[in-house]
Amino acid sequence: MLKRLLNFKIIPFIGLVTVRIISATYRIKMINPEIEKNVFKRGQIPIYASWHQRFFPGITLFARRNPISIMISRSRDGELISRIAHVLGWYPVRGSSSKGGSQALRKIKKLIQKGYKVGHIVDGPRGPLGMVKPGLLLIAQATGMPIIPVIVSAEKKWVFKSWDRFMLPKPFSRVIIRFSDEMCIPRKLSPSDFEEKRAQIENTFKKLYNETDAIWSNADTIRRLFKS
Repeated sequence: MLKRLLNFKIIPFIGLVTVRIISATYRIKMINPEIEKNVFKRGQIPIYASWHQRFFPGITLFARRNPISIMISRSRDGELISRIAHVLGWYPVRGSSSKGGSQALRKIKKLIQKGYKVGHIVDGPRGPLGMVKPGLLLIAQATGMPIIPVIVSAEKKWVFKSWDRFMLPKPFSRVIIRFSDEMCIPRKLSPSDFEEKRAQIENTFKKLYNETDAIWSNADTIRRLFKS
């Protein structure tokens, strides 16, 4: 009983408070918000895509885009993450490429039909870091909705020794959240074309992260961004 209370109530609550307190200190600058707005204007639903390493700064920001769903693995760690995500305002859908992926994909398709937006970690749940898994393309194919890369970069951060080199921006750090050009995936692709598209998206993500991280080395650009 005590263990259940701890896992279901106390730990998610502590996680919620911690995330909200730290996130509230960030100085966030959004870049290219019109990309997201244009998708909504067309009556479509965006699939927000990000590396596992960088999802923390956006976890409360994107929860405000209710209703929003996210696929989380059926692992033991995924159970705790799922509960914290739910408390924060997300709708967790349990499954991954290794277990329960087909059921999760069908669930997400139904949620999109109801107006739910989608957040997706492209290299989860176990990496390798930056490797775009097929799930991102499959969601886009099944739903016909565009992928919007969400590129997060922090001026000051801690980097952990996990498989994803998880990045936690330090309190009061300046943070960039950059939307990049939407990506549309044809519903039908041959296996070779699918792999070519997957690799292309993976390379695009790496380029976008490198470009965005490089902003912190340009003092004039930083001043201009955070003045506007």
